[in-house]
Amino acid sequence: MAWFKRNKENIQTETPKQDVPDGMWIKCPECSELMHRKQWEANSYLCIKCDHHFRIGSSEYFKLIIDEDTLKEFDKKMKSVDPLHFTDTKPYAKRIDDTIKKTDLHDAIRTATGEINGKDVVIACMDFDFIGGSMGSVVGEKISRAIDKAIKNKCPLIIISSSGGARMMEGAISLMQLAKTSAKLAKLDEEKIPYISLLTNPTTGGASASYAMLGDFNIAEPKALIAFAGPRVVKQATGKELPKGFQKSEFLLEHGFIDFIVNRKDLKQKLSQLLGLIS
Repeated sequence: MAWFKRNKENIQTETPKQDVPDGMWIKCPECSELMHRKQWEANSYLCIKCDHHFRIGSSEYFKLIIDEDTLKEFDKKMKSVDPLHFTDTKPYAKRIDDTIKKTDLHDAIRTATGEINGKDVVIACMDFDFIGGSMGSVVGEKISRAIDKAIKNKCPLIIISSSGGARMMEGAISLMQLAKTSAKLAKLDEEKIPYISLLTNPTTGGASASYAMLGDFNIAEPKALIAFAGPRVVKQATGKELPKGFQKSEFLLEHGFIDFIVNRKDLKQKLSQLLGLIS
């Protein structure tokens, strides 16, 4: 019997192992499909297998919807103050500063002018990453100013909502934004200027109880949670089993709460068609 002895302790490969940068691969929470970030971005931030709509922010929506080199953001550095000196796990003022550093945003909404296939619009888009897309005084004020801009420029208004509701750290001041934005939208209606509301996952609480559901056209992304109170809260309050798909955009479409559902890959073209019809 022949015996063989290894000369080296380990077998060496010709090329060293390459480290994969963090965030290079995206895993779908619905079907567990693994995809490269560039592949995911090129597919409008959707799963390449099951079409799951990932939650994205204002930068991504502006990139998908607005014509290149036409976006002009306004009221960019408007920041909330802390009139109640509110503290939970940390002071509200520190929470604001920490979130600004983390997200590079100044609040939960960004407003801008731009063009969609050559058609002028005023657009406001929420960012859920900023304290859960909660509505505070800045969100209400920036929506109010966006409405004023739409009236001044006589061009349609688009608001993209993604919100967990009112910002509790601002108390009644936050709740006042529901009335403030609703009153402003009534003025927009008087001026016969179209307003398109896009509801994304999630749109809940004060946002859904005010400006998000007041569009001339209320449209939504597929399978978006759209509600005032979440399904768990509703179930606990009623003590009843909820219908299948309750509070999802498909359920709301079936019951007449929204006008149509649009896949994100088709969003710019659908908005362009809609603007052409109502202009």
